[in-house]
Amino acid sequence: MSLQTTVEGAGESVTLDRTQQVHLIGERINPRPESDLAEALSEGNLEPVRELADEQVENGADLIDVNVDADGVDKDEMLPKAVETVADAVDVPIVIDTNYEDADALEEALDLCPGKPIVNSVNGELESLETILPLVDEYETAVIGLTMDDDGIPDDADTRFEIAQAILARADEHGIPKEDVIIDCAALPLSTDSEAGRTTLDTMEMVRDELGNSITLGLSNVSFELPNREEINSVYLAMAIRAGLNVPIVRAETTKEVALIADLAMGRDDFAKRYLGYYRGR
Repeated sequence: MSLQTTVEGAGESVTLDRTQQVHLIGERINPRPESDLAEALSEGNLEPVRELADEQVENGADLIDVNVDADGVDKDEMLPKAVETVADAVDVPIVIDTNYEDADALEEALDLCPGKPIVNSVNGELESLETILPLVDEYETAVIGLTMDDDGIPDDADTRFEIAQAILARADEHGIPKEDVIIDCAALPLSTDSEAGRTTLDTMEMVRDELGNSITLGLSNVSFELPNREEINSVYLAMAIRAGLNVPIVRAETTKEVALIADLAMGRDDFAKRYLGYYRGR
């Protein structure tokens, strides 16, 4: 079973379907503490946002995540402006990355965002559900459902799956189509819990087999504080794609080829046309 939804940007649409090709969400518009991007945003400078959007699409990102959460940044002002900047720079769909505490900024960003974006994210906390889902319904967007609740991220796959089901049930109450909910099965660092990777894979397999929703994941979390992070991310990405992941949040420049090879190996690339096109383009 696989559900299908189409999201849209200023000029391009992307159809998300777990049985079809993997699509990449570019993660780089996400200011780290004391980074150049955080400094630029605190000064109201959006040129790095424009440059990062262009660069990620050139490197194979199919959607662009926009997050402005950093100390000294006025999110109410900068999130809508950053979304508007990305929409002006690239045609691909936008993922608006914030939380229920910044609902005013999210609503303003949704007013300015073209097409059908993705809201990142809602989770199983009551306040999150009551704040985010009405906006998703009003603006007819897709939404990422993160498998955590008031007790945090569960250590076991069964409880994460139950949270996914609860989010889908609440979304249905708001008239949000099931296929518009993308499940985030929650990646945690392998450096702090040797079972974390397997738990996430098990959760994805349950969503794949029993729900059919598209699945996302913040891939880089798995390798936090470990050496050879790119290699860890690449191996885990391939495993996660086999488990049902189809719209990961990644650095496109280091993961595009892995995603293409995984699609090829899983029979999703007839006569290797997409892989060979990418290879020749390099």
